[in-house]
Amino acid sequence: MDEIEIPQYFVCPISLQIMKDPVTEVTGITYDRESIEQWLKTAKHPTCPVTKQLLPSDSDLTPNHTLRRLIQAWSAANASNGMDRIPTPKSPLSKSRVLKLIREFEVPNLYINALKKMEVLANDNEGNRKWMEEAGVTKALILLLIRCYKEGRTIGLEEALRILYLIWNPTCEIKDLVQENYDFIDCLTWILGCEIENPVTVKTHAMLVSKRVIEVANTRLLEKLKPEFFKEMLRVLKLKISQQATKSALQILKEVCRWGRNKSKIVEANAIFELIEFELEKPEKNITELISNLQAHLCSCADGRAQFLCHAGSIAMVAKRILRVSPATDDRAVHILSLISKYSATKQFLLEMLRVGAVTKLCMVIQADCEPYLKEKGRGVLRLHSSLWNDSPCIAVYLLTRYQR
Repeated sequence: MDEIEIPQYFVCPISLQIMKDPVTEVTGITYDRESIEQWLKTAKHPTCPVTKQLLPSDSDLTPNHTLRRLIQAWSAANASNGMDRIPTPKSPLSKSRVLKLIREFEVPNLYINALKKMEVLANDNEGNRKWMEEAGVTKALILLLIRCYKEGRTIGLEEALRILYLIWNPTCEIKDLVQENYDFIDCLTWILGCEIENPVTVKTHAMLVSKRVIEVANTRLLEKLKPEFFKEMLRVLKLKISQQATKSALQILKEVCRWGRNKSKIVEANAIFELIEFELEKPEKNITELISNLQAHLCSCADGRAQFLCHAGSIAMVAKRILRVSPATDDRAVHILSLISKYSATKQFLLEMLRVGAVTKLCMVIQADCEPYLKEKGRGVLRLHSSLWNDSPCIAVYLLTRYQR
């Protein structure tokens, strides 16, 4: 193959490889489609790589069919010399085709077939997804999902959610649509509670889409989240639908608990209990970090601390995680113990800390290779209740020598 002389005009000026799908820019220079699209995508100011001319933002790439047929014929003639045949590329997606499929969303007996076609296109390549986004597919899918919710239809949810996740791009238009659309949050909550075929796939994608919606939602929407929303988030955790769904649920709860009465709503949904039960099953490190973070947020309110103390294994669970998972988990676990020690400490709680090793772990923290602020936080807890803990033969000498009163 090294002896074959490749015609120069068969070679892409960018990749220096034989072109498989030659397209011509407005400057008259021909490139391989994949190479020039990647160039234009990454360039700050789109220019023609050869002429260096600035290109209009709406310039089209014109397929060079004549050159493609010449390359295909030449590669076929040289197949015996080791040349690979050049297949005919798929026709690029046109905006008119996308708009036709969007119109079919409105027709009850056509929308399922339209969704399946659109899913194939979305999975095919990034160029298709960009065309779909620009043609308004994201908005059309959101409106379709809301119609399904209001009409109680579950057919097509899987395809619609998967496409929505693939092409999601938080443009100003989509942000405006989501930020004032309480129906869409209700729709996603409804999907999570539905009895449906392929529940793992559908509900995982519903969680992934929910996370993206929460990321762009405004304060007004976040403050008006309904108790049912939080109950469904916790049900996702309890059912362990998938790793992706679990992670998304924890991230969503952590994000929304900062707004309005959401923290109280999450606690009222029995979140602390469910989180402790989940953590006792020894999940993966990144899940433990998310659980610890969320628990620390919830324990900043009195109801959260009260619910935390009602669980028989809560203190032991937090103590066991210290110095065993990650610095992030250490920080949150010590913070939880600090909050309860300062604001909700009963004699029973303090003795439980001693019995399950939480006090010992705090002593280890201030001796371990931890951040100075974390050591100081641990010292603060020990100082606060050392009069009670000094009577313990396990740590009496250590505390008496450092925290005399």
